[in-house]
Amino acid sequence: MEEINEVEFPENNNDELYEHFRFVADKGQQPLRVDKYLMNKIENATRNRIQKAAKDGNIYVNDHPVKSNYKVKANDVVRVLFAHPPYEFLLVPEDIPLDIVHEDDEVLVVNKPAGMVVHPGHGNYSGTLINALTFHFENLPSNSNDRPGLVHRIDKDTSGLLVVAKTEHAMTHLSKQFFDKTTEREYVALVWGNVEEEEGTVEGNIGRHPKNRLQNTVFLGDEADKGKPAVTHYEVLERLGYVTLVSCRLETGRTHQIRVHMKHIGHTLFNDERYGGEKILKGTAFSKYKQFVENCFKTLPRQALHARTLGFEHPTSGEMLRFEAPVPEDMENCLEKWRNYSKHSKE
Repeated sequence: MEEINEVEFPENNNDELYEHFRFVADKGQQPLRVDKYLMNKIENATRNRIQKAAKDGNIYVNDHPVKSNYKVKANDVVRVLFAHPPYEFLLVPEDIPLDIVHEDDEVLVVNKPAGMVVHPGHGNYSGTLINALTFHFENLPSNSNDRPGLVHRIDKDTSGLLVVAKTEHAMTHLSKQFFDKTTEREYVALVWGNVEEEEGTVEGNIGRHPKNRLQNTVFLGDEADKGKPAVTHYEVLERLGYVTLVSCRLETGRTHQIRVHMKHIGHTLFNDERYGGEKILKGTAFSKYKQFVENCFKTLPRQALHARTLGFEHPTSGEMLRFEAPVPEDMENCLEKWRNYSKHSKE
């Protein structure tokens, strides 16, 4: 899920209600107050706002309004309903330039800049890729989440390639490819530390972190059945001393997958604030080194992750198409700094 601002819970002033959130409690769900349950599910929501929503009659469990102290149990259907449609459904076309890598009658391949949210959501109702797409293209097909043309996404501060469906046929065909894991997706990432193996695979179910709801995590041991299966293949591209440039190929497409899997094996993405990569995790105690890293952070003020290559079968021709977007300037400048540092530190 993308970064969002505070979630607002307006009062329910009429009888017509719109579903904003819907969650089905897991089979193993232990009794938990509904306000605490929603705190773990809705990013950036405060407990006061959730309790106000319950007081105003906006929180339903199994189609009945409940108060904050209701205990959520296994298989409960928890919904948050308001008197207005979700803002992300009120799409406003915006004249935002797009970097179009490929376009034909069925598909569109876009190189998304870092900092652009893919689709509207709480706190991000404008300036998104979807706002731009609906301005430049009419009658894009809608998926189940009412996000026109969208069959996959990348995080706000990740740059790189996305394929967009222009027809219902393309939407169905591409969605199946992502579901069947037949697409090709390669990312380049700068990670903390010297990755020992030249290549490897990270496997581990990914789900929401039980203590930090802004993060996802890998579940192991007795909890290995939690979350959703995820597989990431990585290969070392360049060793730069205290950091390593790696190529990551996805078998699955879980939220924050590369960020979570690389942290799991001890190599957090460089300047990934959400997962602790904005701290100096490897290196020396010298003040000059600290200043150097801080300059790198300023050069690349986001996680060092770029969706470089994308391959898929064309919905109509059946041809396998592959596209590549060069590493963007901010990330390339950061890499050059590390190359120079690494070179001089060896001399």
